[in-house]
This record gives sequence, structure tokens and C-alpha cells, in this order.
Amino acid sequence: MNIHIKTLIVMLTAFMAAAPLAAQSIDANAGTSAGAFMKLGTGAPEAQALGNAFTALSHGTQALFWNPAGAATSSTREIQVSHMQYWEGVADSAVAYLQPMGKTVLGVTARYLRLDELDARDGDGVPIPFNGDIMKDFVMSVSLARSFFGILDLGATAKYINENNDGTKHTNAAFDLGAKLRLFESRVVLGLMGQNLGNKEDVPTAMRGGAAFNTKYFTLSGELVDYVDDKVRFGLGLAIHVPEEIVQVATFDLRIGYYDRPNYGFSEEGEIGEKIGLDTTSKITLGFGFYSQELFGYGVGFDYAMMPSGALGTAHQFSVRMQF
Repeated sequence: MNIHIKTLIVMLTAFMAAAPLAAQSIDANAGTSAGAFMKLGTGAPEAQALGNAFTALSHGTQALFWNPAGAATSSTREIQVSHMQYWEGVADSAVAYLQPMGKTVLGVTARYLRLDELDARDGDGVPIPFNGDIMKDFVMSVSLARSFFGILDLGATAKYINENNDGTKHTNAAFDLGAKLRLFESRVVLGLMGQNLGNKEDVPTAMRGGAAFNTKYFTLSGELVDYVDDKVRFGLGLAIHVPEEIVQVATFDLRIGYYDRPNYGFSEEGEIGEKIGLDTTSKITLGFGFYSQELFGYGVGFDYAMMPSGALGTAHQFSVRMQF
């Protein structure tokens, strides 16, 4: 019985990273790296809403999960709590904290992914009652970031990764190294980073490069990502900004993105993606966010992302952050 359950867990973990693809679309290196959950983008709903095009835009606590260089310009303490509800009951939560220390910014995060129930069956297809700690994956990280010459931001993150899938435990370490170059008073930003640097068989190592163009009323971003176990993919994002002087309450962002991932079939379960006409694509992402500088005397922000994923369902992530 345990063999069948572990097989299902392996299949579910692979789903989270790649989902079912046509045979001709599978990269030759697919399945060669463990830790697939490290690709999910937990802790950065703004990045997910913008089609994963966030390396050049990363900022604040969300930068700690994407490109730590983006935390270098933080001037106040900031704390963030985020939660992602993924497919098939997978829940992924995280907390992050930023602390400026002179010219250097320190960041720490903790993340916990879990799955408590699984529809398990034996070799004859007979259901197996199974409840318990099916997946418990935990990640802690420490980041340092600093700005140089007023235009160059550098950041580094060290990660401790603990995977526990049906009692099978693995611990690994990985590192992120990132940089951002801010040009023309940050209207043009270039970003580059190495993500999950370590043993390529234990963690999904990636190289990411992106660019962004910022104006008062909109931001355009683009990104290329090359995972060790996948082909090169790209993301595009557009954020429409509603300045605080217009609404007199907060700054609002409306976001839409496109990420070059496979389509995951047709949604027939009445998911929200079907209701808004995205039942046949898994490439479009949506979201919004707002930030108020003086709500209850603190800077407060909220971000939300929705990722329609065809037959697999729709994933949602939100975060709340406070500056003090």
C-alpha cells in the first residue's frame, strides 16, 4: 500500500512543476531535479500576477522569494504573510521579514507546504483510506542586500530545504544570487539572478534575466527563465497604476501576465477561470494590489494573484505586508 501512495505523491509533485504535457513538449531533462515545489513562486503574488516577469521589478519582502537584490532599496522594517492555495488541496504559506541595518538590508523567510489528504488507490483501483502528513516541505532562508553607486543593487540568499514526503525525508541547501541595474531614475531596470544554486539533482537550479519599463501610470516587464530540468521559457507582465492622489486612499495596481507554460486541458468544473473566459488556457495570470502609506499609522499593502490552470483547477495566492 505504501508503494502506491508514494507513487501518487511523486506524480503529484511532478504535476506541480510540469503537469501533463504532450510527449513532444517534454524537455529532455524533465524529472532530473528534485524539489519541484521550489518553482511555485510562493511569497510573491505580484510576480505570479505578472506572468513571473519579476526579476527586474522585485522589491520589499517579495524580493526575498524571487530576486533578493530587490530588497536593497528598502528603508523601513517590513513583515509579510502570504498563502497560496494550489491544486488538489496543496497549501503553501510563508512569512518574511526585512530589517535595514545601515546600508545593508537583512531578510529572513520561512515557508511551509503541506498536503493532508490524498485520493489513494491500490493496484486494482480500490480506494485506500489515507489521511495524515502526506507532504510537509519546509524552507528557511537568510538574505543580505545592498545598493552601490545609487543604481546597482546586489543580493544573496542562503536556503535550508527540508522535504518530507510520506515519511521520506531529504535536506538540502541552495543559494540565490541576484542583481538589479536601475537606469534613467529607475524608469528602466535590468535584472539578473541565479536561483536555487546548488546540486542540480536536489534543487531546480535556474538562471533568470528580465527587464522593466516604469512610468507613473503603467509598468511593462519581461523575463526569460532557464530551469535545469526544463526548456527556456518567457513571461510578460503589465501593471496599470492608479496613483494615490487620484483615489485619496491608496495606490492601486491592476495586473495581467502571460507565462509560456503548457496548457493543462479544459476546465469543466465551474472554476473561476471558466467564468471569466480562461477555461482553455493556462498561460494567462491576473491580479491586483494596493498600498497605503498611512493606514493606521503604518505602510500597509495587499497583493493577490490568480493562476487559471485548465483541468487542474485555479491556484490563488495573496499576501499582506506592513512597514513600520
